Amino acid sequence: MDDIRPPIAQGSTRFLDQLRLHIRQSGLAYRTEQTYLLWIKNFIRFHSRQHPKNLGSQDIEAFLSHLAEQRNCSVNTQRIALNAIVYMYKRFMGLDVGDLKFSPAPTPKRLPVVYSRDEIAAILSQLRGVHRLQVELMYGTGLRKAELLSLRVKDVDFGSNNIFVRGGKGNKDRSTMLPQRLKPRLLQQIDHVKRLHAQDVLDGYGEVYLPDALSKKYPSAATDLAWQFLFPSTTIGKDPRSGTLRRHHLHPSALSKQIRKAVQAAGINKPAKSHSLRHSFATHLLESGYDLRTIQELLGHSDISTTEIYTHVVNRGGKGVLSPADTLGS
Repeated sequence: MDDIRPPIAQGSTRFLDQLRLHIRQSGLAYRTEQTYLLWIKNFIRFHSRQHPKNLGSQDIEAFLSHLAEQRNCSVNTQRIALNAIVYMYKRFMGLDVGDLKFSPAPTPKRLPVVYSRDEIAAILSQLRGVHRLQVELMYGTGLRKAELLSLRVKDVDFGSNNIFVRGGKGNKDRSTMLPQRLKPRLLQQIDHVKRLHAQDVLDGYGEVYLPDALSKKYPSAATDLAWQFLFPSTTIGKDPRSGTLRRHHLHPSALSKQIRKAVQAAGINKPAKSHSLRHSFATHLLESGYDLRTIQELLGHSDISTTEIYTHVVNRGGKGVLSPADTLGS
């Protein structure tokens, strides 16, 4: 793991250390911890390093408006900053921030980047091994990159043909389909995890990270094969939460790099992003006649309006209207 920090002393009196400990004990993802602390530090710096207890709702509104008006942050960035500040005041400090009024960031209407089926095949032809399996899974299930990498062995259910997503975006659970063609390779991947885990145990490791609540409820689960990551890291690393040496999942940057290389090698002149595989999954299902509500559930969208964006990019071109140029004779 790249971002390695020493564990926090339980008796620390520093405000940010206490806040970090509170976030960890609440069971939020490590990435969320990093993001929340970043935005809270920005909030404190914006107000000349005043302690948050001396700041109020107007100060929160001023910071959020600044993000939209001076820094031109996106609506998602502004929302993340808001979530971080509200967490600090409401859950950590026990203070109500009230009904905040601030300048909202503009919401640009951007269409998702979608790969055609031929382009998906071309991308896959450039990949080998575990990275090809990961890309096929993202395209075949609609998983986000973070959701894919967070999968545990137990989340793949061959009996019901489901893949279970635990604590996805918004900390929600859901299930999606298990592509039949990937079953043999997933079984091979689990066998690889089994062998790797057995060696880790022999070497004195083999204990995977579990959220605090689970580790207390099931103290032996951390060493069970079922709880090991489906795509484990190639090396043992220090857990930044506790300082424990253990094997985490593969780093997201490694997968992103492989996708970029594959898209370029395939000669595809579109942005090379893992999220485009998710967009392609949804668009191709829509083209195949599946209804929006089903696709919404598979993607884990809380609002169907988010899913409706894919109706604008289905393979019909120009809103399904036949171009007059195509009616001309030769």
